[in-house]
Amino acid sequence: MSDANKAAIAAEKEALNLKLSPIVHLPENIGVDTPTQSKLLKYRRSKEQQQKINQLVIDGAKRNLDRTLDKRTPLLPPPDYPQTMTSEIKKKGFNYIYMKQCVESSPIVPIQQEWLDHMLRLIPESLKEGKEREELLESLINEVSSDFENSMKRYLVQSVLVKPPVKWLEDEEGPLPESPVGLDHSNPWRSSYVQARNQIFSNLHIVHPTMKMLLDLGYTTFANTVLLDFTGIRAKGPIDCESLKTDLSIQTRKAEEKIMNTWYPKVINLFTKKEALEGVKPEKLDAFYSCVSTLMSNQLKDLLRRTVEGFVKLFDPKDQERLPIFKIELTFDDDKMEFYPTFQDLEDNILSLVERIAEALQNVQTIPSWLSGTSTPVNLDTELPEHVLHWAVDTLKAAIHRNLEGARKHYETYVEKYNWLLDGTAVENIETFQTEDHTFDEYTEELDCCVVWEVYV
Repeated sequence: MSDANKAAIAAEKEALNLKLSPIVHLPENIGVDTPTQSKLLKYRRSKEQQQKINQLVIDGAKRNLDRTLDKRTPLLPPPDYPQTMTSEIKKKGFNYIYMKQCVESSPIVPIQQEWLDHMLRLIPESLKEGKEREELLESLINEVSSDFENSMKRYLVQSVLVKPPVKWLEDEEGPLPESPVGLDHSNPWRSSYVQARNQIFSNLHIVHPTMKMLLDLGYTTFANTVLLDFTGIRAKGPIDCESLKTDLSIQTRKAEEKIMNTWYPKVINLFTKKEALEGVKPEKLDAFYSCVSTLMSNQLKDLLRRTVEGFVKLFDPKDQERLPIFKIELTFDDDKMEFYPTFQDLEDNILSLVERIAEALQNVQTIPSWLSGTSTPVNLDTELPEHVLHWAVDTLKAAIHRNLEGARKHYETYVEKYNWLLDGTAVENIETFQTEDHTFDEYTEELDCCVVWEVYV
């Protein structure tokens, strides 16, 4: 056997004699949470850094507090008076002053810079320009800060100390203001809020969608209109009061018919739809229709009120361009001079027009009455309030008297100058003159006067 073969055989034997390394078994407690492993798993670097930061903040606050306390004015020792010089009242007073100084020397939190910045933002920029104004703003900020600090000290003193009944103590500027009375939030409010909201939705019918449509319909129909047109009365020229009364009465009746033929059918159409009562409970139906009637009544009352106000404004002496021109004749009948129609008749006719306007739209049925078709209809309350009618009557009376002052003065002038010709005074004077002895010239003068009287009469 050659050497090469021997070497190969020896190498194979040596390779067969190799052994694997022994198997290493894991410890039995490798899956158990030991104290060392638990501490390692719970460790957080962020917590450790947060603790360090908190400690730094606390240390800084302590240093600031120490600096503040060092800057405080040292407290004065309590006065030491002999017992023979002080009474109980003085002791209480001096003790209060001492305690007050102690309280006032405690640190006060200054006003926040955010508050000052907000105050400055309320000042227009034009008032901040210029060096002088900057100095003024700085002094203003200092004054506000000082007032804030003094107010806080005063509040602290009055909150901590009770002022004894000593007359010679300085005035503390009155008692502290009472705390504002507000809502009690000591108990949970969620359930009461939900209950109140549901109650509002169930009882406040004006927020119902149908109510909104009714409100829009009334606003569109009545917002820019009145029952009567007062613009063309002045242009008609002189008119009889009775003619004006008749014309306005006819206009009122036509306007009333127009409303009942246009607006009222639309309102009825709203409540004949299925969705008109959507969300309204049966037990709340009467309250809902009552709200409807109130809304319709308010719309019609407002229309009547604005019509009355427009009629009253027609006689405003300050607005001469709209004043009506009435025909008034100065008559002489049965030895009496007077105006026709009289001032009182004219006033009564004008005031009667207010009553005619107030009588309009008084027979408008309520929605439930119309829907039910009852034999005895129930009408809306569209009667104008008494204070509106009283105001209109009083204002018109004052305006009529003021506008008739010229005619009244004209009448008084006629009566003053010529009434003696009508009441028999002139005849008595002539008869007296005839019984007396006069010269020819006096007879001539008296005869001329008689001729003038006869011509006038």
